[in-house]
Amino acid sequence: MNKTILITGLIIGLLAVLLGAFGAHGLKRVIGPDELNTFETGIKYQMYHALFLILLSMLPDVANGTKNIVFYLVVVGLILFSGSIYFLATNALTSFDFKKIGFITPIGGTLLIAAWGYLVFSVLTKK
Repeated sequence: MNKTILITGLIIGLLAVLLGAFGAHGLKRVIGPDELNTFETGIKYQMYHALFLILLSMLPDVANGTKNIVFYLVVVGLILFSGSIYFLATNALTSFDFKKIGFITPIGGTLLIAAWGYLVFSVLTKK
């Protein structure tokens, strides 16, 4: 599972760089500064959590079961959090109103917080 976590972290990081370049060069001309700032927030959280997964894959004293739970919380949390932020930031470019599904952003954020919290709890309670 460590290899899966590592590869996923690397891919998520790669996608964050690609989306960052797309935002800086492609979206800059078609969305406003507030929307671009929102888009960049999604990228920041995506990159932070890519690095988190890479680090998680290398932690020797964390049980595999804990790593699995944290891994899935981060992946689903990122899809909901950063994914919804990307859609909300580019809402004006589509005919679908992504504000209707904006409620999933805090659900994703809660899952990201849960991942960190679960890891902290696991480390604190390990004997």
